[in-house]
Amino acid sequence: MDKIRNFSIIAHIDHGKSTLADRFIDITKAIPERNMKEQFMDAMELERERGITIKAKAIRMEYISQNKEKYIFNLIDTPGHVDFAYEVSRALAACEGVILLVDATQGVEAQTLAHAHLAQSLNLKIVPVINKLDLEHSNPDAVEEQIWEILKEPSECSRISAKDGRSVRELMERIISEIPAPSGKIDSPLRALVFDSVYDSYKGVIIYTRVVDGSLRPGQFINLYSTGKTYKVEEVGYLNPKMSKSENLSAGEVGYIVAGIKNIHDIKMGDTIYDKSSANIEPLPGYKDVKPVVFAGFFPVNTSDYTLLKTAIEKLNLTDSSFTYQGETSRALGFGFRLGFMGLLHMDIIKERIEREFNVPVIATNPNVIYKVESKTSVHSKERKKADITNPSDFPHYGDVISVEEPYVLANIITPLTYMENILNLLKEKRGEHVKLEYISATRVLIEYYLPLSEIIMDFYDKLKSVSKGFASFDYEQADYRVSDMVKVEILLHSEPVDALSFIVHKSKAHTAGRAMCAKLKELIPRHMFEIAIQSRVEGRIISRETIPAMRKDVLAKCYGGDITRKRKLLEKQKEGKRKMKLLGSVEIPQDAFMSVLKINQDEGK
Repeated sequence: MDKIRNFSIIAHIDHGKSTLADRFIDITKAIPERNMKEQFMDAMELERERGITIKAKAIRMEYISQNKEKYIFNLIDTPGHVDFAYEVSRALAACEGVILLVDATQGVEAQTLAHAHLAQSLNLKIVPVINKLDLEHSNPDAVEEQIWEILKEPSECSRISAKDGRSVRELMERIISEIPAPSGKIDSPLRALVFDSVYDSYKGVIIYTRVVDGSLRPGQFINLYSTGKTYKVEEVGYLNPKMSKSENLSAGEVGYIVAGIKNIHDIKMGDTIYDKSSANIEPLPGYKDVKPVVFAGFFPVNTSDYTLLKTAIEKLNLTDSSFTYQGETSRALGFGFRLGFMGLLHMDIIKERIEREFNVPVIATNPNVIYKVESKTSVHSKERKKADITNPSDFPHYGDVISVEEPYVLANIITPLTYMENILNLLKEKRGEHVKLEYISATRVLIEYYLPLSEIIMDFYDKLKSVSKGFASFDYEQADYRVSDMVKVEILLHSEPVDALSFIVHKSKAHTAGRAMCAKLKELIPRHMFEIAIQSRVEGRIISRETIPAMRKDVLAKCYGGDITRKRKLLEKQKEGKRKMKLLGSVEIPQDAFMSVLKINQDEGK
C-alpha cells in the first residue's frame, strides 16, 4: 500500500488539466503510442469539442521513480464545472491529494478557488503547480503570490509546461514524496466508495470504486449502504484505462466492479459498499442524495418523434443517472418530458447529446428552478399546503399563495479591479446581497455575493462576460431558500393562456419581462385574417399588450364604379366577417415561433 498514490488534478477550465494527464500517460507508457491521442481522458466528442470534462474517469499508471522503485499512480479525472460539484467532491474523496493547476498567464480563477476550498475541506494534501511556462507572457511569480493568498499559506509551487513536458518528471517525484499513501486496513471489514458508474449493454452497471478497507473479489456478496440491496460480485479489475480483470481489489486501490446490476439508479454517487456478512458497518462520510436544481420541458420539434425522444432520454439516463425525467403534456407543444438537471450546462449537454447521438430535434422550454410555495387549500379554508413547484403551469392561483421561497447561491467572482464597479452594478441589478470583497493581488479582487438561482440561469453569465470584457471568472455553490415576492407571468394569445410560454419571475421585473415577451411574439407570429391580441397577465391583471393587425383582402377590387352604398355594403359585410372570425378563430402558432422565443431566452442565459 505504501507504493500507491491516489490523486486528482483540479483546475479552472482551459488551464491544461487534460494536457498534464496526457504527459503522465506518456511518461508512464500506460497507453501504447499508436493508441495515444491528445486529451486522451476526454473520450466523448462533446468533451473534446468544448474542451471540458463532463464525466469522471480514472486511469492506473505504473511509474518507476528515480530510486528505481515501482509506484502505482491512480489518477482520478474530475469534471471542472460547478454543475458537477457533488461528483467532484466524491471523486476527490477517493484521493489522498490533489494537484492544483493554475495557468501562468491567467492566474487564479473562480473554479480554482472553489476546488482548492473543497480539497481543503476534505483534508487533502494540495500540491500547487503553475502551468504554461512555455508561453511568452507567462508571469509565474505573480501567480505564485495569488496561490499563497487562496491557500492562506506560502507553499512551494512547481513550475511546468504540460505541453512540452518541462519539469513534469520532477512533479511526479513530488507526488511520491508529498502525497501520502492510502491509510486503509487490508484486514478490516470491506468498505469501498462509489465515485462513478457507467452502463454497459453486456455487463450491466459498472461501478468505479476506491477500496478504503478490506478487499473485494469475484464471488463475494456485497451490499450498498443507501439501498441495502445485495449483489454478487462477478468481476473486479483495474482501469488501464480499459478494464483489465484482476483477482481482487484491496485497500487503497482504485478499480471497477461488475455485479450484474441492471438499473443504474440503484447506484448512488458517494455510496458505501460493504460485505453482506459484516454487521454495524460505519458508512464513509459525505454521502448525500443529490436532487436536480434546474428544470425544463423537452418536446420533439416533429410531434411524430415523441417515441424516438422517449427512447433517447431513457438510453441517456442509463449513462447519466444525475438527471430525472417524467412525462408532460402542453396544449401548445403536445407530448413531451419534464427533465431535472444539475445546472444550465448539464441541460445544454443533454439537449445536444439527444440531438447529436439520436438525431431527434428538440424544443426546450425556459429553464426553471424549484420554488417552495405555501398556499391555501381553498378560498375559505384555513388549511395550508406546501409544494415544490418546478413548472409554471403548476403555480397556484395568485389568491391562494401565502408565501414563495426561492433558492439562493453563494457566488464567487474573481475579476481585475478595472471591472469591479460594473460587476457590482450587475449584481445589484440581479437582486444580489453583499458578503465580502477580498483583494487577492494588487490588480485582482474576489467578490462574494448571495444571488437568487433564478437570476443566474437566465442571462447572468452572458452579462458578466460582457461587463468584464471576458476577464471575470464565476463559480457558485448552493446556499439556502429565502422568501421572495415571486409571481407567475401568463402569456395570452387571443385571450387564451399559452402554458409553454408562462414563466415565474420577481414582481419587480414582471412588467419588463412580460412586455419583452409580447414584443418578441409580435415579430414572430404571422398575421391572420383577424386581429390578434398578445397580452401578458400577472395576478389577474393585464400588464402589457401588443396587437397583430388583421390581413385585409381588397373587397372593392371588383367595384369599378356605381353607387357608394354598394362599396359601403361590401365593407360592412367584410367587417362583420372579421368580427365573427375573431370570435370563433384560433391562433395557430408556428413551431419555429416557439423555437425562436425559447431560443432567444436561452441564448440570453448562456
